[in-house]
Amino acid sequence: MAATITAFEHSPDRGQGLARDMRVRWAFEEVGQPYEVRLVSFTALKEPAHRAVNPFGQIPTFEEDGLHLFESGSIVLHLGERYPGLLPPDADARARAITWMFAAVNTIEPPILELQNAVLLEAKEAWTAQRLPAVKDRIRKRLDELSAYLGSADWLDGAFSAADLMMVTVLRRLGPSGLLDEYPGIAAYIARGEARPAYQRAFAAQLAVFEQGSGG
Repeated sequence: MAATITAFEHSPDRGQGLARDMRVRWAFEEVGQPYEVRLVSFTALKEPAHRAVNPFGQIPTFEEDGLHLFESGSIVLHLGERYPGLLPPDADARARAITWMFAAVNTIEPPILELQNAVLLEAKEAWTAQRLPAVKDRIRKRLDELSAYLGSADWLDGAFSAADLMMVTVLRRLGPSGLLDEYPGIAAYIARGEARPAYQRAFAAQLAVFEQGSGG
């Protein structure tokens, strides 16, 4: 039986591939393994059955042969360790890839999420306009550092790996902000990730959920 992951029944991103199930879908496509998707409503996310798999009431989750996982990075890492295609066979290169996976979610993503929350959830607060420039500058600092490291390389450490999968999905969240216009090298890096056939298949699968749900 194929592994089962969870995704939003009605994703807030409207099929843009920004929800975290996209990372797991992409990982499955890269390793060439089948998977099934169980769509979950916002109400069901907070019910005991779902919290038994993810105590924080979020998606995605992963279930296979009695193994239950949550957190997109953990699931991607599990797939990379189980199947070829996401992590390098060399032990040192593998360790570097895992380091960059952590960097994507622990160093790059936090200020990006701070910006998203300010724009989407706190837009009506009186202090939001004053706060936004500082938030964007924190993002720029990380993008400056990432851009300097990446240079003219196609990927973070040699061949494409789970590190790039995680980093690209994190960076894509900046699309509406306009900040990527200031970093053509990073924009090109994201585009390389989006051009991968595995990404295209994963994106189409998650978009289909939105289109079916909206009657499209």
